[in-house]
Amino acid sequence: MPSLRILTDRSTDGSMRAYAQGRTTMDQAAMPDAVTATPVLARYLAVRTDTERLAESLSAEDQCVQSMPDASPVKWHRAHTTWFFEEFVLAPYLRGYAPFDSDFRFLFNSYYEAVGPRHPRPSRSLITRPSAEAVGGYRNYVDAAMSDLLAAEVSAEIRERIDLGLHHEQQHQELIVTDMLHAFAQSPLAPAVLPGWREPVAAGAATEFFDCPGGEAVMGHGGNGFCFDNETPRHAVLLQPYRLAKGLVRNGDWLDFIADGGYRTPTLWMSDGWAVAQSQDWSAPLYWRNRSDREWQQFGPGGLAPLDRGAPVRHISWYEADAYARWAGARLPTEAEWEAASQLGGQEMFGRVWQWTSSAYSPYPGYRAAEGAIGEYNGKFMINQMVLRGGSFATPPGHTRASYRNFFHPDRRWQFSGLRLALDG
Repeated sequence: MPSLRILTDRSTDGSMRAYAQGRTTMDQAAMPDAVTATPVLARYLAVRTDTERLAESLSAEDQCVQSMPDASPVKWHRAHTTWFFEEFVLAPYLRGYAPFDSDFRFLFNSYYEAVGPRHPRPSRSLITRPSAEAVGGYRNYVDAAMSDLLAAEVSAEIRERIDLGLHHEQQHQELIVTDMLHAFAQSPLAPAVLPGWREPVAAGAATEFFDCPGGEAVMGHGGNGFCFDNETPRHAVLLQPYRLAKGLVRNGDWLDFIADGGYRTPTLWMSDGWAVAQSQDWSAPLYWRNRSDREWQQFGPGGLAPLDRGAPVRHISWYEADAYARWAGARLPTEAEWEAASQLGGQEMFGRVWQWTSSAYSPYPGYRAAEGAIGEYNGKFMINQMVLRGGSFATPPGHTRASYRNFFHPDRRWQFSGLRLALDG
């Protein structure tokens, strides 16, 4: 971990001096390692290090880019995840803590209205100050304070708050990859977000289905491990018998959809989806490039490469997934069907691409958001979005689970989103 330095682009705020005294020259030797740290601190440091590893191949200029309003600069992701620990852990729980910079509360708040005003999301690329280097200093400062807090055992309440912060940071690690991928896709140089990345070996068969019994099933998080609040409460659902594809829809399957006029046949599409597809001139998944009728390429984390026909299709919207399912004589599974089937042995359920479901993102029966600003994490977004399940290869290992619910608007394509098919029983 780099030396801890106070790196601001203006004079240091006097409010930070009380805590910063004696901390500004901390170097790597003074920071606990995974062997000497408490278990909570060891996990904290590991996750924080993973974020920096994702950013280490990016230049300072790369980290300032925001290629669309839905994306954020990498520098902002690094600062926002740090702000989360400063705002929700250090400020309430570490006695004598002073914020690194009082302006950061405004610059790096995302959507927490209860915390106060914030810089508009679509304009995050205009935050040229602090620099990417200064954000590194901010991360070191907060990590040092967290090391102080976690030098001894802490209460269950603090551990739960830190666990939320770490899973929140892992979500932003995935966003660093997807947001930077979108930015680099705009460059004629097609640089690699993850140099050396290769398409994972394909497995599974989208055209083979397995039987899933109907009856009462229980969905939602159970057990003692971490979950987000939108995965609760655990509750019973009634399922009709159905069949689910053993594998994901592949790029080769999607080429057949294109060749058969899938993007030119309005009867396959929801009205809203057809309007979006026409207005944005969709003719293939995002990041596909066709240099001739026979030579497709795909831009991915490793740069531009020939399209792998056996790989799962990705970077498609819910509208496209729904149209493809209709073209194939099938449908998208509900999220309850997907979750029940994940226990029955389907292939590629986790870690390849996020899989669109036919379920709208809404609260489970009995759901209650937490009190205060933390309650804004998920609940206020339960409208006008669709649920995805399963995680992708950009999802950090160990971050997802059967009950994990991702959600996006049905026209969004920049995430690693794909599909598997379902049939009525």
